[in-house]
Amino acid sequence: MSATALLVIDFQYGLIELEPRATRGAETLASLNRLIAHARACGHRVLFIQHHEADLPRGSAAWQLHPGLQRQPDDPVIEKTAADSFLDTSLRQYLDSEEIENLWVGGYASDFCVDTTVRRAASLGYAVTVVADAHTSKDRPHASGETLVAHLNWLWANLAVPGNAIRVLPLAALQSER
Repeated sequence: MSATALLVIDFQYGLIELEPRATRGAETLASLNRLIAHARACGHRVLFIQHHEADLPRGSAAWQLHPGLQRQPDDPVIEKTAADSFLDTSLRQYLDSEEIENLWVGGYASDFCVDTTVRRAASLGYAVTVVADAHTSKDRPHASGETLVAHLNWLWANLAVPGNAIRVLPLAALQSER
């Protein structure tokens, strides 16, 4: 059986807690922590992806991973500057070095960084499972955060990736698989 890793994407203090606040921020944090605990119980790696750019500068309070996350000091952190967690980062090299072929994904922003990373990972051949209730976004000019999360869960479950369908499961269903 191939190895699995959990990617917690961009769940950073400023993106979740500063105005405008993330939709379902507290609920998503709780789901992510249950997901992290489940991943660890299954013996899977837990990786944190951390974004930085001009309005989210490295080292700032807003840039910090959310302090409520159940992160351990030895959990890898992959820094990025684009929506794609693979673009110009060490993510693929890390996954390959650990022989990881399966990815569980959650975090922020469903409509940008989570979406781009999910699509790229599936296109690269990783078996991707998006945890439906462990990712979030913000209200956007043309759609609420809730609508975006629901739409993207539907989209990923129906996205044509020949031979590598993306699974979208609520945390409870993923936990029941063990």
